[in-house]
Amino acid sequence: MFQHRHSRLAPMLALLSAALLPIASRAQDATPAPAAAQAQPSSDQQAQQGLATDQVQPQTQQERARILRDAQARVNARRRLREQAIVQDTYSHKYEVYFGGQYLRFHPGPNLQHNTEAGWNVGVTKYIRPKLGITADARGYYGTAITDNFEFQVFKPSISQYTFMAGPQYRVYESQHWAWSAQVLAGVTHGNFSTGTGGFPGTLVGLYPDGNRLAVSAGVPIDYNLGPGLALRLMPNYLFSDYGSEAQHNLGFTVGAVYRWGRQ
Repeated sequence: MFQHRHSRLAPMLALLSAALLPIASRAQDATPAPAAAQAQPSSDQQAQQGLATDQVQPQTQQERARILRDAQARVNARRRLREQAIVQDTYSHKYEVYFGGQYLRFHPGPNLQHNTEAGWNVGVTKYIRPKLGITADARGYYGTAITDNFEFQVFKPSISQYTFMAGPQYRVYESQHWAWSAQVLAGVTHGNFSTGTGGFPGTLVGLYPDGNRLAVSAGVPIDYNLGPGLALRLMPNYLFSDYGSEAQHNLGFTVGAVYRWGRQ
């Protein structure tokens, strides 16, 4: 009886083994490779990774350069904004007053040589436009003429002139530290040529007569700003006068300070 059952099961087991054998073979093929094998890249993959690394490095340097340029541009922009604010604060004042000392080479008589005069200068400018102002100016000059007049024994008489003028002043250039303008003034000048002649009229020793005459001045105020409201000024100038009905062309300069206040 046992042999009869074994003979019946043998064919069934053979069929079952034949059916399971392909499934087991496919499972072995699908089994993943060891981790060590996967971790080792091929030579082509290593070459591609090296090329990618070489390409990334120049891009990184370019990016750094761009970042530095952007940072420098921001710094420059902030600096320009600060300078613009300072310029606006400096040149938006409505009034400025200036005062200082003067030097002038003056012609005191028709046949006399030029003499050196020193003096003072004070003025005020009111700006009616951002760069255009009206200036009122007063000056005093003092010097010694060389007459060498032996007839009246007058050799080096003291002389003086005072000018009172007004006119436009236009600011041509302005920056944080420097500014320069053009100034044209006209008015009257008063000459004292007989005060040092021992009572003789100045005309007797070769000087011009005392009196009031026309005065015209052209100058170039050059300002160096110490702050928005304070500056140092150097102003080369030309002074025309016509004492004795003759034209005198005199050159000099002013050195002083400028104080600004008020707002336009």
